[in-house]
This record gives sequence, C-alpha cells and structure tokens, in this order.
Amino acid sequence: MKIGLSYSRCVLDIVEGRVAIEDVLVLITRTDFDPRDDEQWAGIWEGYCYGGMSNPEWGHYDFNSKDDEDKFRSVSIMLYTDGKMHQPRQFGARPSRRREIWLETVLPDSELATRPAVKDAWDHFQTLAGLTNVKLDREYR
Repeated sequence: MKIGLSYSRCVLDIVEGRVAIEDVLVLITRTDFDPRDDEQWAGIWEGYCYGGMSNPEWGHYDFNSKDDEDKFRSVSIMLYTDGKMHQPRQFGARPSRRREIWLETVLPDSELATRPAVKDAWDHFQTLAGLTNVKLDREYR
C-alpha cells in the first residue's frame, strides 16, 4: 500500500502504469478541487499541462487530446469517489510541497517485535488489505 504526497505526480504515476490504483491507500494533496466539477477540472488540467500556479507535471501530454485528458480525469475521479484523496486545504491547512512522492506502508520486524500495539494494528491492517484485494509485499524489508 502506498500513501501519495503529490496529486499531480501520483496521478501521473498511476496513468503511466508505475503504480496500480489498487495499491493506493490515500493521496494527501495540496489541492482543493472536485474532479467531477467541469470548471474546476479545466483549471487543474490546464495548470498541470502548462504550468502557472503549479509545475507542468503533465506537460508532455497533449492538452487538446480528449483521450489524454480522460486518462487523468478518470483516475482523479476514481481516487476522489473512493475517498482516497485527502485535501487538507479544504480544512484550512496550507501544506508545503514535499520532495517525496510516495510512502510505503510497511513496518520493519524490529518495530513489530518491540511494540505489541503496533503489531496488533499492523495485523489488522493486513487483514483489511487482504479483504480489499490489496497486494501485500510480505518479503519487503
């Protein structure tokens, strides 16, 4: 499971197949928009294609291509409607841009061995992840 820290870069990774949308736990973004709203979406699409108030992370895609736009919008809508897009700006926060794009939700064995409550929570998480068809990398260290 992954926690994303950049809306534009995470959606780009999903669209380009580097990350499966099923492996996303949540995106914590610096945005404040609803991708189902045509006017708000138009501003997002233009901003990430051309830049201006944001970096042109999607600049190598054709702004005028409906197919390209639909790829990004459909991923955005799925994340939004599945409750996987947390936007702190909706609650008055102003997060700064982070260098990291993704965080892995993995705990090392040393943490699990010394903290029984963490181990219990991790075991519950793994159970829930299994019920939701999330791929767990049990060999990750």
